[in-house]
Amino acid sequence: MSRENQKETNVIRTTLPSLSFVFPMYNEIGNVERCVAEALATGHKITSDLEIVLVDDASTDGCGALADQLAERHPEVKVMHHAKNRKLGGALRTGFAAATKDWVLYIDSDLPIEMDDALLAVPLTENAEMVIGNRQGRAEGPKREIMSWVYNRLIRLLFGLNVCDVNFAFKLFRRSILERISLQSEGSFIDAELLIETHKAGFRIAELPLRYFERTAGVSTLGSGSVVVKILQEMADYRRAAARRPARSAPAPPAHP
Repeated sequence: MSRENQKETNVIRTTLPSLSFVFPMYNEIGNVERCVAEALATGHKITSDLEIVLVDDASTDGCGALADQLAERHPEVKVMHHAKNRKLGGALRTGFAAATKDWVLYIDSDLPIEMDDALLAVPLTENAEMVIGNRQGRAEGPKREIMSWVYNRLIRLLFGLNVCDVNFAFKLFRRSILERISLQSEGSFIDAELLIETHKAGFRIAELPLRYFERTAGVSTLGSGSVVVKILQEMADYRRAAARRPARSAPAPPAHP
């Protein structure tokens, strides 16, 4: 593609008709205000019809109360509360169910990207129903890098999902995808399940290299032993259930912008 054609492609779509941010939160009191402020700033560059869904997954640090205060200040913000901690999968399923806009953007509430980098994903929605991040410049240490390398290749081997970075918490997708797929995971296998189901349903997935930033507040639990065990259990359960389901036909190309 020539530089001129590439430039034209990049300006085909710079906005979306409407957008729901979804942020799962567990004990993120140090991140929630920044998260909302940056989502508001970037979101209004993408669309005039914006909502920000915060899912308080039974936080114990006051995160939920602060989220409610932010919702009182900003009409774009709505907060969902869990009485019991349901982990990442449960929080995301609640957030996705609450999202009402044409496009959904799921990002971790510790903001692993520079929020304005989300603007780079918008042109890719011309030719894909989902855009996922591929983290660049990992700073998590060798243990997490090895775990991620093994996990991504395991997902590729078992499910035929050929993407670079299954678990990176940046996924922009048409909300209509959720009407065609079923998500069951309660734990961190939800990221893989969302991508596998989207791929199996025939939707197109584009990958976008994004700069990765370590969290500056709160504590990540993704690499803990209990989380890894839960992922493996849910992976095995999903594979058994998928083997029993009939094959699904691919969807017709989307007719709406």
